[in-house]
Amino acid sequence: MAGTLITVAPTGAETAKADVPALPVTLEELAATARACQAAGAAMIHIHVRDAAARPTLELGYLREAVAAVREASALVIQLSTGGAVGDSEADRIAVLDAEPEAASLSCGSVNFGDDVFVNRWSFLVALYTAMQDRGVVPEFEVFDLGQLSTLHRLLDRCGPPPGGHVHCDLVMGVPGGMPGTLPALAACVAALPAGASFSATGVGRASLPVAFATLAAGGHLRIGLEDTLSVAPGQPARDNSQLVERAATLAHLALRPPLTPGEARVMLGVRPVPVAAPRGAEG
Repeated sequence: MAGTLITVAPTGAETAKADVPALPVTLEELAATARACQAAGAAMIHIHVRDAAARPTLELGYLREAVAAVREASALVIQLSTGGAVGDSEADRIAVLDAEPEAASLSCGSVNFGDDVFVNRWSFLVALYTAMQDRGVVPEFEVFDLGQLSTLHRLLDRCGPPPGGHVHCDLVMGVPGGMPGTLPALAACVAALPAGASFSATGVGRASLPVAFATLAAGGHLRIGLEDTLSVAPGQPARDNSQLVERAATLAHLALRPPLTPGEARVMLGVRPVPVAAPRGAEG
């Protein structure tokens, strides 16, 4: 791959706005973040939505408003989280697809998440994946541990390829309870990927930079953002999401794999083109 797909994950479901004022939780903040991050080098945005009280929500109205706001503000590939917050129901997580994103996450197994358990049963994975196939929503397979790649192979064998035909994974590294953000863990996962698959990697917290360097060296792509990393150095909070994107773009340029544009990312991922409304008076 000649370029680097940079995905920004700007909000997440765990961090409180009161603790991190730069966290985008309103529609206006999310749209401004999308615009700034595209300018900094991002091509895709991974969205968790907050309600009017800044609490994580999967309520369909908020999701649809978020998709519309980001689509109006930027050309970024819109990827909604179907993980939501730990404890969200399976039905609500599948209903995320009704907001009509271009892409969505699909977590490939259960994992301890700090003191909580993020549950992803096999039957739920099948139901979510087939719903994505039916709607033409491109999945990003989120992998928290090496064994979850075996589950991904099983899912592809049973249900067939994703919409667009290309398999893209995100290796989430450094979650307490999941795989560590280390070179051996990354290498083991890369060796176990399905043939022809591409991958991004997410280094949580202090794993952010080591994972980014290792991922670029292995030919992978980058996911960054305040969902995963709140600082740019020990004791130095990140100014905002665009600062983290700028750093990722700098690394991509140094690796001679400059950031992909949103259009190039759509081609790589097999994402369907965004519908464009006909000019007024041109109907028929």
